[in-house]
Amino acid sequence: MPTDSRATAAALLPLVGGPANVLSVAHCMTRLRLGLADPARADEEALRAVPGVLGLVVDGGSYQVVLGPGVVGPVTAAFEELVDRSTVAGELAALGAELKGERQRRNATPVKAALRRLAAVFVPLIPALIGCGILAGVNGLLLNAGLLPWLTPALAAVASGFMALIAVFVGVNTAKEFGGTPVLGGAVAAIVVHPGVAEVTAFGVTLAPGQGGVLGALAAALLATHVEKWCRGRVPAALDVLLTPTLTVLVAGLATLYGLMWAAGAVSTAIGTAADWLLSTTGAFAGLVLGGLFLPLVMLGLHQALIPIHTTLIEQQGHTVLLPILAMAGAGQVGAALAVYVRLRHDASLRTTIRSALPAGLLGVGEPLIYGVSLPLGRPFLTACVGGAAGGAFVGFFAMLGDQVGATAIGPSGWALFPLLAGDRGWGTLLAIYAGGLLTGYAVGFATTYVFGVTDRVMAAAGSVRPAPDPFGGPTPSRSSR
Repeated sequence: MPTDSRATAAALLPLVGGPANVLSVAHCMTRLRLGLADPARADEEALRAVPGVLGLVVDGGSYQVVLGPGVVGPVTAAFEELVDRSTVAGELAALGAELKGERQRRNATPVKAALRRLAAVFVPLIPALIGCGILAGVNGLLLNAGLLPWLTPALAAVASGFMALIAVFVGVNTAKEFGGTPVLGGAVAAIVVHPGVAEVTAFGVTLAPGQGGVLGALAAALLATHVEKWCRGRVPAALDVLLTPTLTVLVAGLATLYGLMWAAGAVSTAIGTAADWLLSTTGAFAGLVLGGLFLPLVMLGLHQALIPIHTTLIEQQGHTVLLPILAMAGAGQVGAALAVYVRLRHDASLRTTIRSALPAGLLGVGEPLIYGVSLPLGRPFLTACVGGAAGGAFVGFFAMLGDQVGATAIGPSGWALFPLLAGDRGWGTLLAIYAGGLLTGYAVGFATTYVFGVTDRVMAAAGSVRPAPDPFGGPTPSRSSR
């Protein structure tokens, strides 16, 4: 942060009554907007005399300090930092943030850090994906049954509106996560879905609206963020408000049209083709591998890399064929937990943990069972993976026969995935295959854990074992607190 910005903020703070008098801090293009508890404590004459202050606008309890474009943003950031550091709450928040940051630094790797940032772009979209996915499924059932024909067009519009503009939301979140202006990221990403791109030819091929999908939007917004940051450091402050957004949209927009959309489109097509080929030719084996490895991926945080792949498949095909297979890992985990519950009757604490975590596990939230039960015990984690592999192989086998099961949204798993099932077959067939996979995962996870997962050594250690720490640094509650 520029030294001048810090100096200006430090000069302004005591003149508005100090940190205790500041209720809110915000800014627009040119003004630092302050909400003051007691406006009379502000020294207007002294404020106007501060170097860099161009004027004051006083409206009741709102003090608007005019600083000008390109200056107001850094000064506002410095002012907020000073206010936070000058209050007890700010000190505590800073201490908590420091401890959390240190914990994350100890456990972070470049790959995990990148995946976390990628997840931060897509995870906020999941509620909309779920809501629209369920509505799309309901609409499909109504169409197949010939019911409520007056309602289905409206439901189709409601369910598909978000997906039609998902690229814009990806652009907004990408710019926000990587330090750009969210609306500029959205503006550049919107090019991907604009009908006018059909008039543009790149690499001898006419572009199509939506080409590249969410991957193109992600790349476009990333580029826009880099262009914006480059401009912020070089464009004169007086011209920043005009030139920076213009150059950001122009440079990143042209690059999106004449490169990124074409490249991202090729990658997106390859992802869809690869997923279909994988399941149609090696479905049982692919399901075995994916279902068996997903729990370790979740434990390591590497499953976040699959989020854009799921989103791309949903955007292309209306559903992701990978999620139902990966959901079998949760079924294996549930089966393993049930076996531990049956075998370790003497461990009341562990059984209490399983009872409290099992409902979440049935709905596809596996972390409580992973960190509270199977991973601390060791072998049950491995046998849970075996159950997931069996369930994945079951679903993958039917995919080889042409009965692929997909999900219209990401996020839910386990039983919660039933309303989101989709595919080329009837809903009854999809339900039967997915339910069969869950039952297979439960049964194999239970049987392998009961026979091989709970040894005498595990039973002897169960009373003293504690839940495993979250490898990402998050706190893991004790059994008594679950």
